[in-house]
Amino acid sequence: MKISYKEFELALKHPFSISKFTRTSTPLMLLKITYEGITGYGEASMVPYMGESYETASSFLKQVDLSAFKHPFNFGEIISYLDSIAPGQPAIKAAIDIALNDIQGKILNKPCYEIYGATPTQMPVTSYTVGIDTPEVIREKLKDASAFKVIKVKLGRDNDQEIIETIRSMTQVPLYVDANQGWKDRIKAIDLIYWLHNNGVVLIEQPMDKNDLAGNAWLTERSPIPLLADEAVQRLADMDKLKGAYHGINVKLMKSCGMYEGHQMILKARAFGMKVLIGCMSETSCATLAAAALAPLCNWADLDGPWLTKNNPFTAPAFENGRYILKDLPGLGLEGVNELMWNE
Repeated sequence: MKISYKEFELALKHPFSISKFTRTSTPLMLLKITYEGITGYGEASMVPYMGESYETASSFLKQVDLSAFKHPFNFGEIISYLDSIAPGQPAIKAAIDIALNDIQGKILNKPCYEIYGATPTQMPVTSYTVGIDTPEVIREKLKDASAFKVIKVKLGRDNDQEIIETIRSMTQVPLYVDANQGWKDRIKAIDLIYWLHNNGVVLIEQPMDKNDLAGNAWLTERSPIPLLADEAVQRLADMDKLKGAYHGINVKLMKSCGMYEGHQMILKARAFGMKVLIGCMSETSCATLAAAALAPLCNWADLDGPWLTKNNPFTAPAFENGRYILKDLPGLGLEGVNELMWNE
């Protein structure tokens, strides 16, 4: 198998702020793997707080030798091999996994969603994310969200209520909230949760510090809104300690090392009686289609990557009435691929 890759800077339409930082772009590594004449595409979205970079990704890829792996691919074995090369670095591992899933679908002449048992008619609506900002900028961002039936709101600073009130002055659609570990006091947090419940919020991601298992469990026991682990869960091995501490989890392929382990996490969450949101980083159509293939297996979706960016190099996924439309195309169904100047 031959791996080629390209550095790509994904530009955001608006500065993106969460509780702890702001950014205007995201470094990506776009990947293609060729196997017996069939090409699969993958993507690593390397958001700064995860610690990956062009340097770490290219160094990792130079150590990867997939020649021992033949179709039908044993994805569990492949992920174990990638983990043996270096710990962490889930985004570049996800890029490899996504590209191999694309190849597998093309070999079988089946869409990835069909291989994973997902039904397109069960696709949940996806949300449009609004980062922390001034009321004036938030109003401008909401103008870009007219095609969406749900808004996801970043909170976790001292103006949380002002942000919600600003959004409610323009729309009454349901809201998802991501506090990004921004709430420190559980009493203040539960009071705010009840206020958010009264203002149409239907889920909250990572209310308190990911290491404060007791604090998050205390909120979960009392919250009228489902609370989901986000930063507290990256991979399958993280899930055992979360049972009972949250109502559900947020699965992101850039944290789960791709589609295979992301699917395993969805199955385990179901076994635990937990709900699942499938989310994303700043991503192109490539990684978005990989996550969309699993989205019908989840309760909620937050896959707005292509809509928040200015230079998506691929055709935007089909989208209608707030939902992605899964086409009957083999593999990821990625369209608009140009042969970029891939590095060897």
